[in-house]
Amino acid sequence: MNIHDSWPAPAKLNLFLHITGRLDNGYHTLQTIFQFLDYGDNLRITPTQSNEVTLSPAVEGVLLQDNLIYRAAMMLKPLANKHVGAAIELDKILPMGAGLGGGSSNAATTLVALNHLWEIDLPLETLATMGLSLGADVPIFVRGFAAFAQGIGEDLTPVSPPQPHYLVIWPGVAVSTQEIFQAPELPRNTPPLRLEQLSSATLGNDCQEITKNRHPMVASALDWLVEYAPAKMTGTGSCVFGEFESAQAAAHVLKKLPKTMHGFVAKGINTSPLAQKIAQLNDQH
Repeated sequence: MNIHDSWPAPAKLNLFLHITGRLDNGYHTLQTIFQFLDYGDNLRITPTQSNEVTLSPAVEGVLLQDNLIYRAAMMLKPLANKHVGAAIELDKILPMGAGLGGGSSNAATTLVALNHLWEIDLPLETLATMGLSLGADVPIFVRGFAAFAQGIGEDLTPVSPPQPHYLVIWPGVAVSTQEIFQAPELPRNTPPLRLEQLSSATLGNDCQEITKNRHPMVASALDWLVEYAPAKMTGTGSCVFGEFESAQAAAHVLKKLPKTMHGFVAKGINTSPLAQKIAQLNDQH
């Protein structure tokens, strides 16, 4: 396989998540720190002359025209030479409804890769703005740097948090982000913090209690992991994560994981594998 055909779509963690308000359109304003993991999905993208975009394998229960990868490709297509297409194969590793940003990451990787492969050459900022209509988390994956996010998640300030090893546990349930954000009991008035206040503030996840109450498996995973490391949930769940000094320490705990849960060890990274790939390609030109 040509290495240029292979494009990483990494996972993200929310190191904290505060809900600071709600807009008239139903979106919520929030504050969070996004950090990437050196772990995620992979897309194999082959440009074609067919004028068609194909995606395999099909995702069960999702129509092609609703798939974020396909939608991202079709957003860019009018800007490309009219006789280009792409054959896209998705190697899906990240569970859906897990709070790891898999769908948004897939969409962002598609935008960044096809912008390069189809020689459209839009600036990343433009791609990030386009991506926002696909999902609030798409811009962070397009830009590819760890960030303090505000607004609905699109107002990004680069940050450099520590890059520890994490044990990430997937409790085997999918959580609907929409369901959690619509929950009447969701706190929506956490006072906003300034960037310089983060290091001394108590940072939590405002969605965690609600998700735990509605999904006992998430509560079980947190209860289990907190015995070994400081643990919290990412996004609206369902994944929970704990921080470790080394990959070995995290792997040691992973071996003890109950059979009902699934887990993996990954390193937190402040520059995404996708951004690293684009930098390498740009260096070659």
